[in-house]
Amino acid sequence: MKIALLGVGLIGGSIGLAARRRAHATVCGYDPQPGVRAAALELGAIDTQAEDPHEAVSGADVVFVATPVGALADTVRVALDSAAAGCVVTDVGSTKRVLADVGQDERFIGGHPLAGAETSGVEHAREDLFDGATWYLTPARGSTAGVLYERLHRLLTGFGAQPTAIDAETHDRLMACVSHLPHVLANLLASQAASLLGEESSPRLPAVGPSFRDATRVAGANSAIWTDIYMSNRDALIAGIDEFAARLAGIRSALERGDAEAVRSWNEAARGDREALLGAGLTGGPVHEIRASVPNRPGVIADIALALGGAGVNIVDMALSPSEDNRQGVVALWIGGEEHSQRAQQLIADLGFPVARA
Repeated sequence: MKIALLGVGLIGGSIGLAARRRAHATVCGYDPQPGVRAAALELGAIDTQAEDPHEAVSGADVVFVATPVGALADTVRVALDSAAAGCVVTDVGSTKRVLADVGQDERFIGGHPLAGAETSGVEHAREDLFDGATWYLTPARGSTAGVLYERLHRLLTGFGAQPTAIDAETHDRLMACVSHLPHVLANLLASQAASLLGEESSPRLPAVGPSFRDATRVAGANSAIWTDIYMSNRDALIAGIDEFAARLAGIRSALERGDAEAVRSWNEAARGDREALLGAGLTGGPVHEIRASVPNRPGVIADIALALGGAGVNIVDMALSPSEDNRQGVVALWIGGEEHSQRAQQLIADLGFPVARA
C-alpha cells in the first residue's frame, strides 16, 4: 500500500510513522517547507519526499491531507485532482464543514483524529500517538464509496485508533464545545490572572495552583493553527460562547442571591456530567459480529456508519463481501458489547437492510 502525506508536521509525521511501522506501507510526503520534508525523511516518517502534491499523490492508495485548516479545502481539491479513481482522500482537520464542497466526491472522507500534543512539528511525531484515540470520520450520505470507507477504517484501526462516523455539522458543534471553547476560556483565564497579578503592589507572584495550571494548559496555543480553527468554526464557537455566558450568568445569580443550595446542586450536577462524559463510548464485554445485506450503491456504508456513530455504537472492525454480480453485498461489522450489538442491529434494520447476528 502506498500512502501520501500532504503536510508532515506532528500529525502527518505520526501518521507516517504508524503507516510505515504498523501497516507496512510505503509513504511519500510533501510539505511546502523543504526543511520539514527533510526532517520527516530523517525521522523515518516518510520513505520518500515529493517536490509537489501531484508527485506525492501519484499512485497512492490513501492520501492524508494534514495541512492547517486554512489550507485544507484547496489542498484536498489538489489531492482529488491528482488521485486515481480507487484512491481514498482524507484529512485531519478539526473543522469539517469547510470541506462541504468536496464532500460529494465518492473518494473523499473527512477525518479528525482526537490526538495531539502541546508540542508541534514533525520532530515530535510518534508512532503511538493515535493509540486508543477516537478518529472521527465524516462520510457523505449518498456518495462515499463503501470499499474506500472500509479501507480507511481498517487502516486507522491498524494505527491503534478507534474510527467513529459522525456528520460534519454535529462534529463542528461538538468540537466548538469540547475543544475550541476550552481554548478560548484558557486564553481568557490566563489574561485575567495576569491582569490581576499586574495590579498587585508586591513584585512577588503568588503560587499558582494545579487547578489554574490544568485550566490554562492550552492557553496561547500555536496562533498559526488556532486562528484558522477559530475562524473556520466561528458560528458554532459563537453559539457555544453565548450558551456558556448564559450558564455563567446563572451561577453568578445564585452567588449574588447567596443561594448555597443552588450552588451545591450546580456543583453536584457538574460532577455527574463529567463522569458521564468520561465514560461515553466505552463498551465492555466481547466483540460481536453482525451481518447486513446491502445494495451496492454509493453512500450505503456511510448511512450505516453515521447511524451507528450517532448512537454511540463503535465499529471495532468491518469487512465488505460483494455478490458475484456486484449488485449487492454483505457488510460484516464487529461491535463491542452485547447491548451495543443489539442496538446496531436495530439501527441497521431501521435503515431497511436485512441484518442478523453471525
